[in-house]
Amino acid sequence: MGNEVKFMIGRIYFAIFGLVVLGIGILEILLGLTGRSFEWGIMEMSGEFLLWRGLILFFAGAFYLSSIKNFTDIHQLAKVVMGSVMIWIIAGVKIFSMILESIPGEEGWLNTFEGFLESYSAPYIPSLFLLPFSLVVLYYIRLSGEMSKGGGDER
Repeated sequence: MGNEVKFMIGRIYFAIFGLVVLGIGILEILLGLTGRSFEWGIMEMSGEFLLWRGLILFFAGAFYLSSIKNFTDIHQLAKVVMGSVMIWIIAGVKIFSMILESIPGEEGWLNTFEGFLESYSAPYIPSLFLLPFSLVVLYYIRLSGEMSKGGGDER
């Protein structure tokens, strides 16, 4: 498959992904402004930083959507990388806080094994679900690097 086709697939992928991220960002902003929360299955939108997370996801989605016009350009790919980094920061902070909250116990200094595992149970914020889908950008960074080295089409 030629690189042009791969980048066309990337444009479609990040257009759809950008719309999803933008939509979740708008929903989190609205929930943050009204002070409400939303829970759907194992996903929950609540907390004290809901408005900020919503703003970050809104702009991450905007970065994704603004990059799809000329996706092979390095500047447009940089916008996709920025959107992904924004998701990685939000998800990474949540993962780090989950790890730190799982260590102390209610009765003693350290949590029991059951309490430790319980602290990783649902609900999760939307950024944790978006995290694996944002990692696709690493493939396109590698592909862009191969193209700039003169790798050309792979057959």
